[in-house]
Amino acid sequence: MTALLSARDVCQRLREAALGVRALNRSQTPADAGLVAVDIEGWRLSLDIEDGRLHHCEQCRCAEGREWHFNARYGTDPVNLLSTWELAQIEKLLRPDRLGAG
Repeated sequence: MTALLSARDVCQRLREAALGVRALNRSQTPADAGLVAVDIEGWRLSLDIEDGRLHHCEQCRCAEGREWHFNARYGTDPVNLLSTWELAQIEKLLRPDRLGAG
């Protein structure tokens, strides 16, 4: 069985994007309804964003194929592990006026 990603693994990738160490881009492939698909250097994330606010990460798949899935009842959301500043940076990177940039 393949090892799963942890919430901390996913948070670290988001943190690196917030710091500008890794590039975050909206994926050309649409995610499920209400979700935004993003790519952080080969890691594919589905993020729940409403009115410019990042609510949670729905799922993540790293380049090696390991996955993480949101479990509202029993899991930690990687977004909750971000600092206030990191969260603001990610939301800034995901703004619609940034489409095509990066």
